[in-house]
Amino acid sequence: MAYTTNGGNGEYSYSNNSSFQRGAADAAKELINEAIAEKLDIQNFSSSNTFRVTDLGCSVGPNTILAMQNIVDAVEVKYQSQGHNTPEFQVFFNDNASNDFNTLLTSLPPDRKYYAAAVPGSFYSRLFPNASLHFAFSSYALHCLSQVPKEVLDKSSPAWNKGRIHYSNASDKVVQSYAAQYAKDMECFLNARAQEVVYGGFMVIIIPGRPNGLPHSQAMVNMVGEILGSCLLDMAKKGIISEEKVDTFNLPGYFASPQEVEAIVERNGCFRLERMEILPQAIPSGNFSRGKVTSSQLRAGMEGMFKEHFGEEIIDELFDALHKKLDESSIFESGNGSSLFVLLNRIATV
Repeated sequence: MAYTTNGGNGEYSYSNNSSFQRGAADAAKELINEAIAEKLDIQNFSSSNTFRVTDLGCSVGPNTILAMQNIVDAVEVKYQSQGHNTPEFQVFFNDNASNDFNTLLTSLPPDRKYYAAAVPGSFYSRLFPNASLHFAFSSYALHCLSQVPKEVLDKSSPAWNKGRIHYSNASDKVVQSYAAQYAKDMECFLNARAQEVVYGGFMVIIIPGRPNGLPHSQAMVNMVGEILGSCLLDMAKKGIISEEKVDTFNLPGYFASPQEVEAIVERNGCFRLERMEILPQAIPSGNFSRGKVTSSQLRAGMEGMFKEHFGEEIIDELFDALHKKLDESSIFESGNGSSLFVLLNRIATV
C-alpha cells in the first residue's frame, strides 16, 4: 500500500489540490537560492558539462515544475557570477511507476532550460548511476513510508493497532513501530542518494513534521488523520464497511521531529547537515472552507489507497464526512505542526 496521487486535471486531481505543498515550496525558495549562491562549490563539477537535478516524489505538478525551474535558474546565476560557462541542465522527475507522468510531461513549459526525463521507481532504492546527480530535491514525499509497519497489522503483536488507522493517540508500541519504519526507510533513502550524488553535491528535503517535544497527538497532520479514522469507524457502525476492514488498514506515513531527522542523518554519515529550518505553517486557503480544502487535498493524495482497500463506492461519503468534521473541529486553531527544510551536502567518507 502506497500513496499514489490522483493524476489528470479533475476536481480531485493533485494538480488542482496541492496549494498546501505549494506554500511550503514557496517558503523554501529563498533558502534554496541562498544555499546555491553561498554553499554550492561549482569547482567540484568543473569536469562535467551537464548539471543534473532530480525531484524525488515529484507527483504531477505544477509544484515540481516551479521548484525545478527555480533550482536551474539559481545554478545558472551561480555559474555566471563566477565567470563560468553555463552548463546544460538535465532534470529527472521521479515518482512511483503508477504516477501520472503523462500529465506531468505534457505540462512542462516548452521554453524550459533543461532536458527532461521521467524516472519511475521508489526513491527508497537506487534510481541513478553512481555519482551522476549534482542536486537532489524532495518535497512533501519523505513522510510516506515504504510500507505500513507489519506489527501494527498483526493481531498477535503488542503493537496491533485495532480500531485505528494511524499512530496518533495509539499505544507506545504502535508509535515505536512507525518511528522504526521511518528510520529504516530514511536510512535506505540516504544510502541510495549517497551513491548517486557526487561529492560536494546537495540535497534539499522539505518534509511535514512536528516541532521537537510536541506529542504526536497534537500535531495537526496527525489530528487530521485521527478525524479521518473516526469517519471510517462511523461508517463501520452504520454497516457500510466492516470493522475488520478498518482494523486491517493503517496509513503509511510518519511525521518526524527535527531531532529525529538530525539523528538519522548523523547516523548515516554520508551527508553533512548544512541547514535545518522550520518553515511557516501553511493554513489551507481557497474559495471553500478550510475543512473542504483539506479534505480535497487529502483525497487527491490518498484516494487510491482507500479505493484499493475499502472499494470505490465509499469514497465520496468518506471525504464528505471528513470535510464536515474538519469544519466542526478546532484543529486549525489548536493544532501544531511544521514543515522542515533540510539542506544536506554529500561529503567524502573515510
